Amino acid sequence: MLPTNMKLSEFKNLLSLHPSSHLRFRLPDGSLTPAHAHVTEVARIDKRFIDCGGTLRNETYCRLQTWVADDLDHRLTAGKLLGILTKGAPILGTEDLEVDIEHETTLISQYPLATVTVQDDELVLGLETRHTACLAPELCVPSPAPATRISFKARPLSTHTS
Repeated sequence: MLPTNMKLSEFKNLLSLHPSSHLRFRLPDGSLTPAHAHVTEVARIDKRFIDCGGTLRNETYCRLQTWVADDLDHRLTAGKLLGILTKGAPILGTEDLEVDIEHETTLISQYPLATVTVQDDELVLGLETRHTACLAPELCVPSPAPATRISFKARPLSTHTS
């Protein structure tokens, strides 16, 4: 299950308030992506799955894929990303989607978008770590076994002598 993160409607509103600001992404470890990282893809992700307890589940969210190229002068502004999101509205279908960011460091990872802060001429998008979880613990996580009481009958010690 995805953690609660920023909705697309809230994100678009923040972008519209700062259209000339450049975007930066703060990874969960606190490091920032290079200034020229930009969004290369906007997608609607529909995930249908069966959890470990047998329940059919659905998740839908907006994924923004980032890319770091050799073009050091390429900077994405909030206004330009807002325009891309507006063009993507027909495939996104709704603004009530949670936003996550796909970014590649040593591995390709998806991070929930948690915060957006203004720093100088940049909007810094704060990313959080996603965690896995059992979605049906009442069905598949074993309950602790009840305590078993063990009793012993005392036997007299042998007094055998030779």
